[in-house]
Amino acid sequence: MKRLKSLIVLVLSLLLNSCAAQLEKINGVSFVASRDRIYEYHVKPVVQVNANYASVMPFGFLRTINSPNVIYNTERQWFGETKEGAKQYINELRKQNIKIMLKPQIWVWRGEFTGYIKMNSDDDWKILEDSYSKFILDYAQLAEELKVEIFCMGTELEAFIDNRPNYWFDLIKKVKKVYRGNITYAANWDEFKRTPFWSKLDFIGIDAYFPLSKNKTPSVKDCLEGWQNHLPEIEKKQEIFNKPILFTEFGYRSVDFSVKEPWKSDREMNQVNLEAQTNATKALFQTFWDKEWFSGGFLWKWYHNHEKAGGLNNSRFTPQNKPAEAIIKLHYSKL
Repeated sequence: MKRLKSLIVLVLSLLLNSCAAQLEKINGVSFVASRDRIYEYHVKPVVQVNANYASVMPFGFLRTINSPNVIYNTERQWFGETKEGAKQYINELRKQNIKIMLKPQIWVWRGEFTGYIKMNSDDDWKILEDSYSKFILDYAQLAEELKVEIFCMGTELEAFIDNRPNYWFDLIKKVKKVYRGNITYAANWDEFKRTPFWSKLDFIGIDAYFPLSKNKTPSVKDCLEGWQNHLPEIEKKQEIFNKPILFTEFGYRSVDFSVKEPWKSDREMNQVNLEAQTNATKALFQTFWDKEWFSGGFLWKWYHNHEKAGGLNNSRFTPQNKPAEAIIKLHYSKL
């Protein structure tokens, strides 16, 4: 009888642990690279907001959208943008049990959109491919060395993918030879429908800047209704490829018309609207976080110097020291 009771307890324990594993979401923050090293006191606010993941984002640079050479790991970069910095950030975040998505990204000088990167000749395309492969495989090796949970092999590079699809399928094979963890790609909100290689990856990654409402201060209801214009297509892709959806970036500015064109970071948009950010954030959680096929996401964006970041007069994306931070903390505590 005692042995039967022990067996029942064991089975129940396994079932409960299994359910907990299924329910756990990726409650992430996009941890912004800075010029400084980070320490325990920089990570504590991440823990306090109930995040369990952080996206660490080293950078490579292109001089223009037609330049083929990816420049990275230079002395002119900020510490957090380099390989050494990414490693230091990962190790420090790990001390507080924060899991990692390593997400090396391209920045084009003057902030030109990476989705427009396109070469003018076949020779330049080949130079770009070699250069980008070196950049990505270097960080894939770091991801494997540090046993990073997720590796994101690109962010919003639609024209590059459209023009050189075979290269990308080959690059995925090369990454898998170097790195044995989960792989994704961060497609822009209007790009993910056309991304050709989801079947080869572990997550369908989306930078979730979907337009939801044209209202100056959208209500939660406005945003929930806006999501119904996009949800069917997201669900369709999930069903076709049988891959979980991961929001590789999500978030809203605390500004008027915050969900009309949520990708905009124009400095001219500076009229602070904390309610717009809060309502949009609530609606996103209500729409996605309880769906089984949704793995979670990475809040855009989170600065290391929490006490100085954001604030009630800040119109940028970060929720830090704004009412939206409490919304994040509440929802991240649930799953």
